Amino acid sequence: MPLDADTLTLLVDATRKFVTERLVPLEAEVAETGVIPDAVREEMQALGLFGLSISPEYGGLGLNMEEEVLIAMELGRTSPAFRSLAGTNIGIGSQAIVLAGTDEQRARYLPRLASGELIGSFALTEPEAGSDALSLRTSARRDGDGYVLNGTKRFITNAPIAGLYTVMARTGEGHRAGAISCFLVEAGTPGISLGKPDRKMGQAGALTCDVVFDDCRIPASALLGGEEGNGFRTAMRVLDKGRLHISAVCVGMAERLIAESVRYATERKQFGQRIADFQLIQAMIADSQTEAYAAKAMVLDAARKRDRGEPTTLEASCCKLFATEMVGRVADRAVQIHGGSGYISEYPVERFYRDVRLFRLYEGTSQIQQLVIARETIKAHSA
Repeated sequence: MPLDADTLTLLVDATRKFVTERLVPLEAEVAETGVIPDAVREEMQALGLFGLSISPEYGGLGLNMEEEVLIAMELGRTSPAFRSLAGTNIGIGSQAIVLAGTDEQRARYLPRLASGELIGSFALTEPEAGSDALSLRTSARRDGDGYVLNGTKRFITNAPIAGLYTVMARTGEGHRAGAISCFLVEAGTPGISLGKPDRKMGQAGALTCDVVFDDCRIPASALLGGEEGNGFRTAMRVLDKGRLHISAVCVGMAERLIAESVRYATERKQFGQRIADFQLIQAMIADSQTEAYAAKAMVLDAARKRDRGEPTTLEASCCKLFATEMVGRVADRAVQIHGGSGYISEYPVERFYRDVRLFRLYEGTSQIQQLVIARETIKAHSA
């Protein structure tokens, strides 16, 4: 059931206040240290931000897709590291369990994911399997009453702090969906080791690293849904939803960048007047505002379709492609409007310029989205 209008307004307003008053002032510190203070995590837990998409039956808020993207837009108005801390629990770290887990798996993990006590992580990408996920090499060999995992996962979000890994591994032969299964692997299981945290271009504080499985023995109960061969299909369903969430985050970041651009342009003077009065500056602001509005409309439309139970693979990829490319253009214009100051780290736009670049890469590159969009469009017109 969707929230009533008053409750949703209160939640959106509370999130916006938390972002503005608590998170924005900490952006520079987190960028410098790469560490999100424990107190912030506790406050995010108290707001219920880790359980946005998890049913109230398991302690979450149970938001529908439209409600979730409205909150994601608010979280997008600050450093993406903060959203990333809860993002895996909201999306890829929990949704495989929501969609395909057994009753026992849901009861075991979802309450702790919803509360933020447990951080989830989604282990799909590998050194030789990025966009071509069907080529993954991590294997899960049946051995007695369990499985033995071997392989390496790369660029895994929140892996350094995760308590639970959703792991895609090969249980069959061939380049096909049915050869991939999904396993729920708890941190601390013998045979798991972590690489050094990745040093990235941007998004300091959003932690990623390799996860290595070396003869890691797990019980048969770790098999998602108790069924082999459903891993790839589940992963794709999870990513459909995640792409809408990321698109919403990009809308929020674009709106923050526009606000920073307008603030600077109305304060900065050249040739005896505000640069906001120059038509070429106005053109950049106008283009950014138009594109951000278009992306917001796309995301809300796709979210509402999903909430009605309609297929949204096409729409999710359209949103991911447009919104992530859009925020890159908005960030570039924001730096241009700031001039030399936009290249200096004391201004937020310098950091956001680097931060937003990642959105065009993860949860499916822009080129993968183009392939999905083309495939789904051709299919729809060929029916």
